Amino acid sequence: MIEALGLFALGLILLALGGDSIVKGASGVAQRFGASPFVAGLLLVAFGTSLPELAVNARAVWTGSQQLALGNAVGSNIVNIGLTLGVAALVAPLLVRSRAIAPLLAWLIGTTLVVIAMGFDGVLTRSEGAILLVGFVGMLAFLLMRARNEPAELQATIAAYATTRADLAMNLLRVAIAIALLFFGAKFVVQGAPMVGVSLGLSPLLTGLLPVAIGTALPEIAAAIAAARRGQGDMVAGHVIGSSLFNLLVVLGGMAVFRDLPVPASLVHFELPAALAFALVLYPMLRSELRISRREGGILVAAFLAWVLFEIYSTM
Repeated sequence: MIEALGLFALGLILLALGGDSIVKGASGVAQRFGASPFVAGLLLVAFGTSLPELAVNARAVWTGSQQLALGNAVGSNIVNIGLTLGVAALVAPLLVRSRAIAPLLAWLIGTTLVVIAMGFDGVLTRSEGAILLVGFVGMLAFLLMRARNEPAELQATIAAYATTRADLAMNLLRVAIAIALLFFGAKFVVQGAPMVGVSLGLSPLLTGLLPVAIGTALPEIAAAIAAARRGQGDMVAGHVIGSSLFNLLVVLGGMAVFRDLPVPASLVHFELPAALAFALVLYPMLRSELRISRREGGILVAAFLAWVLFEIYSTM
């Protein structure tokens, strides 16, 4: 158990370091080849924090641990809204100025419903995975078009997030180091997580839903807290919703395209509906006042803890 925990923890540390490094390096390389700082920053805000989860899930699928990967992809969405966004709002109320956040949240709600419908027959097929990947392309096009209408102050904040002074060689080195860190981090997590899950009496699916999803989210939670303290509510909301969409459209879609993905009945009847419920609860918060208060953050965290307790109780 101690060895498994050590391996799991080391993997999480490497993933956190690799995720941070590849975000900075990829931003610099993209700008060197003509991308504007605003576009680079927009993509990094929305999807950059999903790369560690993608690395873990790719490794898990490659080694045959599809249920762990499936649990991580869905569990990460619940962690994103219930824990990451909730804790950030508890630290400081989140003011969201972006005009794209509410439509993207509606896109997330619709995508979750589509995945539930696809999973009712017990499998995500390759063709269904391809549909999800096409949906990601459409969502990305919508995001880039909608972002042009964002307030100038917000555009400047997003551009500053991606700005780097490092030269091309340094950024390429960052990307290379990040790839190595993500590779070994994913390898250690996928090796250690099943042993941790067995010692806790968890199935591979629940191991992905709980320890892996929560563990890989810890760096994102820390970043969200720092952004909330700086008054960057748009960054927090963008991270959470963009990452959740990425998990459903790219991670699940990519896994299904690679090979047909078995979907347990519990995922369709409880975990995916739970992810849908968290997104639905968030919608009126962002649709009306464009502000998530400390009280609302507390509600999200309480709901997340209730979900975790129910999952643990269901294994007893």
